[in-house]
Amino acid sequence: MPPPRTLLRALPGPAGAPGSFVLPLRKLVLSYCPADAASAGMRAWVAREAEAFARARRSVEVVVQEVPHKQPLAKGFYLNGREKVVPVSNLGAGGVASKVTLLADASGRKIVPLKRRTVVSATESPRGMWSQLHADPTVL
Repeated sequence: MPPPRTLLRALPGPAGAPGSFVLPLRKLVLSYCPADAASAGMRAWVAREAEAFARARRSVEVVVQEVPHKQPLAKGFYLNGREKVVPVSNLGAGGVASKVTLLADASGRKIVPLKRRTVVSATESPRGMWSQLHADPTVL
């Protein structure tokens, strides 16, 4: 029996076409201690769910490291060159799953506060900058 044929509509198009998407996360490093109690949730998540997580996100390189006598960490390396480190000590397997999903869904950009954004102007201020050190002594 010949293999089933796939529809052309089911295949993703070239880069930038609708249906093609590349995750900003390129590498995920999970480090934990093999004997520490704080790493129990990380060990449980790696044993049960890490393989399914890696299969669901094939574009992400998943690295699991045993680091003795260190706290468990999840590090995300992004395409824009940034990295995010999330400590997962004393979390259960569900908490570790939520933190790893948070890293996978993040864009890798720096977190910018929404309040009090600084004003950036293309032109110089019409009044200039006043400084007490540069003021005329007769005016003071």
